[in-house]
Amino acid sequence: MNDWDKAKADLQKNGKTFFSIFIIVLVLIVGKTSFYTVEPDEEAIVIRFGKYIGTYPPGLHFKLPLNIDKAIRVKTKRVLQEEFGFRTASTRFRRTTYSTDGYEDESLILTGDLNVADVEWVIQYQISDPFKYLFQTSDPISNIRDVSESIMRRVVGDRLVTEVLTTGRVEISNDAEELMQDVLDKYDMGVKIVSVKLQDVNPPQVVKKSFNEVNEAKQEQEKMINQAEEAYNKVIFEASGKANKVLSQAEGFSQELINTAKGDASRFEQVLVEYRRAPRITKRRIYLETMQSLFTDIDDITIVDPKIKGLLPVFSREVVNGK
Repeated sequence: MNDWDKAKADLQKNGKTFFSIFIIVLVLIVGKTSFYTVEPDEEAIVIRFGKYIGTYPPGLHFKLPLNIDKAIRVKTKRVLQEEFGFRTASTRFRRTTYSTDGYEDESLILTGDLNVADVEWVIQYQISDPFKYLFQTSDPISNIRDVSESIMRRVVGDRLVTEVLTTGRVEISNDAEELMQDVLDKYDMGVKIVSVKLQDVNPPQVVKKSFNEVNEAKQEQEKMINQAEEAYNKVIFEASGKANKVLSQAEGFSQELINTAKGDASRFEQVLVEYRRAPRITKRRIYLETMQSLFTDIDDITIVDPKIKGLLPVFSREVVNGK
């Protein structure tokens, strides 16, 4: 075999080897690009030459290889968060620090009584439809932030500053959440609002000291009013109780006298009836009963018949005992 034939044989052998390697690499590439895995907190959007094919749940899935089909994974089960008026600076050792510098444009909001409140809030949301979230708008996060800021300014702008800073925080959060969801549904962005939380609400820093002094004065005023009302109620209730007690006693005494008078009148009428039937006997019975009641209350009385003669003196027990 000459050198040419030998070179030709080596070339054929090397060609077969390169072809085998190419086939193996191609199979590996096709196999690798034909399957994809969707994590438990994700859903996948499959696009074929720019056309939407479908949305697929967590698990192992097949697609056309070599980027004919493109799978875009979206964190649909994860709760996402946007912060307004502040940013989370760091989280270390279970301790979170925040930064508010440079975010006054987001947090300073005009209230209904033309005052200004420094409102910091957080919205939490989930992606309910990954296709709409990716392709309905060009920048969904920016849209969500714009809607949230607009709604919060509207809700706070309908209330007095004292309500915003004190008792109205829960109502503001609920109203803002409902209105944000309505607007996002109209935009058809595939986003579901989970919650809106007011992180911190304060007067602006330049008037914070004066505002605190006003609040302290109002609290002191409320305290004095409550103390005065407590003292007033105590005196009034005590006097009212005593008056009711006196009235009750008077009514009871009055009723007792009335009942006694009615009883005496009834007994007199009964005696009168008996007297009319037997005047002599009734008169004698009344006399005896009267004498009995009189002598019952008198001690040491001796009744002597005036016809008896030679009766020795009868002394009372006090005389006998030397008293």
